[in-house]
Amino acid sequence: MSGEVRTDRFHSAVLDALPDPIAVLEHPRAVVWTNAAFRSIVGEQPALIGADLLTVVVPVSVAGEGLSEAIDRTLRRQESVSLAALRASYGGTQGPRFLDLEIRPALERPGEPPRAVLRFRDVTDEVRERELTTLFRASFLSSSNAIEITDRHGTLVDVNPAFERIYGYSRAECIGRKPNLVRGRKTPKELYDRMWRDLLDPARGYWSGELPNRDRMGEERPVFLSITAIRNGLGETTHYLGVAIDLTEQRAWVRAAEHADKLASIGQLAAGVAHEINTPLANVMLIAESIHRRSSDPWVRSRTETITDQVQTAGRIVRGLLDFARRAEPQVSKVDLVEVTREALAFLKGKQSENVEFDERYPAEPLPVWGDRNQLMQVLTNLLNNACEAMDGHGTVRIEVRRGPDEAEVEVTDSGPGVSPEALPHIFEPFFTTKPEGKGTGLGLAICHGILQAHHGSIALRDNPSGGASFVIALPLIAPSPPLDIR
Repeated sequence: MSGEVRTDRFHSAVLDALPDPIAVLEHPRAVVWTNAAFRSIVGEQPALIGADLLTVVVPVSVAGEGLSEAIDRTLRRQESVSLAALRASYGGTQGPRFLDLEIRPALERPGEPPRAVLRFRDVTDEVRERELTTLFRASFLSSSNAIEITDRHGTLVDVNPAFERIYGYSRAECIGRKPNLVRGRKTPKELYDRMWRDLLDPARGYWSGELPNRDRMGEERPVFLSITAIRNGLGETTHYLGVAIDLTEQRAWVRAAEHADKLASIGQLAAGVAHEINTPLANVMLIAESIHRRSSDPWVRSRTETITDQVQTAGRIVRGLLDFARRAEPQVSKVDLVEVTREALAFLKGKQSENVEFDERYPAEPLPVWGDRNQLMQVLTNLLNNACEAMDGHGTVRIEVRRGPDEAEVEVTDSGPGVSPEALPHIFEPFFTTKPEGKGTGLGLAICHGILQAHHGSIALRDNPSGGASFVIALPLIAPSPPLDIR
C-alpha cells in the first residue's frame, strides 16, 4: 500500500496542535494519517491506519451513504465537500452525535495516489440547543395559555396566539406596549405593587395569583397569572415571562354547579312546602264550595267564587313547585323534534288570541333526538305560551326548527318588548319572573332548564336585533347508522 503519508516534523506538530480532528484518506476510504485530536477521540486503535473511515466514524441511518459519496467525489473529482450536522457515532460515545465535516482534496505528489483531508467538529451541543430552541418556540406558539414576554422595563416584546385569541389584540398591536393593555378596572393598585416587589426581589424573582384582566371588548377575563424574571449568567434580569390561564370557562362551570346545587336545595324545600300547603288548600276549597252551594246571597256567593279562584291560583303554584321538585328521570325514546314542535304548537294555537300570528319554519327532513316526548312537549309549550303572553295577545311568534352540525335546535322568537339587561342573568332562576304579580310563578323556565339538562341539551336567551325575546333549545342529534354492507 502506498500507505504512509510523508510529513516533516514541523507540519506534523502543527497539525497535531489543531483542536479539530483531522484524517487523511485514500481510495476508497482508507485512513492513512491522523492528528492527535483525531486519535484522542476515536481512541488509540492499533489498526487505525488502513482502516475504513466508516468503521471508525460510523454514520447513523442513510446519512452514511452521503459521507461515502462525499469522500468518493473528493478523491475522484478533486472537489471540496461539506456535510452539516451528520449523525454519527465514534470512539464509544453514548448515542449518536452530530458532526460538521469538511472534505478537501490534498495536494497531489508525483507517484502518490489522490488523497483527501477530512476535518470534523462535534456540534452535538449546538444541534441540541437549536432543537430545544425550536421546541420552546413551538411550545410558545401552540400553548393554550396566554404567554407574554416583556423586556426588563415591562414592555411587551412578544405574545403567543393564545394571548391574541383570549384578549382579542393582535401580536402587532401588543409589541412595544405595556401589559396594562389588558389590565382590569377592578384590580387594586396594591396588587401590582406587591407583584413588582416580588419580581424585583433577587431572592424571589416570581409572582403568581388571580386577577381580573379584560379583553379588547372590555369584557372581564379572570386569569391565573404567573410571572417569572428571566436572568442572564450574571444574575441580571433581562426579561419577564408571563403565563396566564384563562379561568372564564372554569368560573362558568363553578357558577353552573352552584346553580345546580341551589336548584336541588330549593327543589327539596319546595316539595316539602307544597305537600304541607296542599291539605289546607283542599280544606279551604271544600268550605268555600259548601258555602257557595248553601247560600243564595249574591254578596256571599261572589266572595266564595273569589276564594275559589284564589285557591285554584295557589293550587297552580303548588303544582309548579311539585313539577320543579320532582325532576323525574326522562323516559327516553327516539323522537322527531320537528313532529314534537308541530304538536306543541297545534296544542297551543286554539288557546291564543286571533291577533297572534305564527311564523313556522321547519326543515324538510326529520330531526331525530333521544328524549322524553312528554317532557319535551312541556318545554316547548312553556316557551310558546311565554312568547304569546309577552305580546299581550297581539304580535308574531316565529318558530324555527333547524339542524346544526351535531345538534337539533328550536328557536322561539316573539315580537314583544324583550328582556331587560338587568333580568338577563336571572332569567333561569327559580321564582324569578318578569310577568305582573299574580301572572307567573317564576318556575317555568327553571323547569325547562332542568329538563333540558337531563336530556344533555341546553337552553339560551339570545339577543334579537329586531326586538322581542328569542329562546333557543338545543338537543344532541342521533347519529345516523352506517349503511349495511350487503355485498
